Amino acid sequence: MNFKQTINFSLWCDFIQKDFLDNKFKQLVDNQIIHGATSNPAIFKEAIVSSDAYAQQISILKANPVKKIYEELAISDIKKAASILYPLYEEDNDDGFISLEVDPMLCDDAKATIEEGIRLYETIDYDNVMIKIPATKAGYEAMEELSAKGININATLIFSPQQAIESTKAINKGMQKGLKTTKAVISVFVSRLDRMLDERLKKLNLKTAQLGIINATKCYYEVEKFKNKNIRTLFASTGVKDDSLPQSYYIDNLIFPHSINTAPLNTIESYIQNNNFIESDLKTEQECNEYFELLSTKDINMQPIYNKLLQDGLDAFKVSFEELLNKIKLG
Repeated sequence: MNFKQTINFSLWCDFIQKDFLDNKFKQLVDNQIIHGATSNPAIFKEAIVSSDAYAQQISILKANPVKKIYEELAISDIKKAASILYPLYEEDNDDGFISLEVDPMLCDDAKATIEEGIRLYETIDYDNVMIKIPATKAGYEAMEELSAKGININATLIFSPQQAIESTKAINKGMQKGLKTTKAVISVFVSRLDRMLDERLKKLNLKTAQLGIINATKCYYEVEKFKNKNIRTLFASTGVKDDSLPQSYYIDNLIFPHSINTAPLNTIESYIQNNNFIESDLKTEQECNEYFELLSTKDINMQPIYNKLLQDGLDAFKVSFEELLNKIKLG
């Protein structure tokens, strides 16, 4: 399974939680099963709400503003993950990264996103941290500015090839202006497209569980056109909701050169158990374009779908963040 050495493919874990970091996470890193990790507001909400491991820390910090408490909890976990992953980063600084997302309420405020990105990065004080920024108009501005300041970027909530292009363009421009080499990932969400459209495609006698992979492949091609070795496509939202599919379906089909797949823990475990370590067949860009042309003939216009998925994703992260802050406030 040494895809890292052969095609520069890495598997990252889309989960972070205090108990996990203290135990299984380090084993997965030491055994070279995962080479990095990601987080988001929904992941932190699940971690903090479902675990008693944070209760003492919340109690100690309870005199502080609620967002300050959240940041203390999140930064503590991010620092621990960064410390565990740091040897990987030192060995090969394409990997060994952990991401922390800016406040999702700032998704349309470039100035506030930039200020928070700088503050979080400097507070964590680990070179192997990526600041995660949603791919909105304001986000593109923040990505460019932060990249120029020497901060690693995880561009997130990317559904469309155009978002992939705009994110890569902004980061690439920032990297060219910066004095320090940085790394970035373009996080393309995969399974949500299938969840939204599979029933409709089934009624049209079109194969299901294909759109997400083909769309992600098209985004991958757009990122690769920039020929920037410091920017990789990261395939996210790769957990399976359809019981008829193997748990590792979206890993098995997206093992491409110069890319990353970040998956939930159970998906990674399924992938390891299946022992199916084969580089995926990569559809040509022309095949991807022909697929979208076929959808167009069936009156499926992708742009409104991309727009809805982005808005739904932004809204979901905001709701998770608010619920998390309310949970902390209530103790």
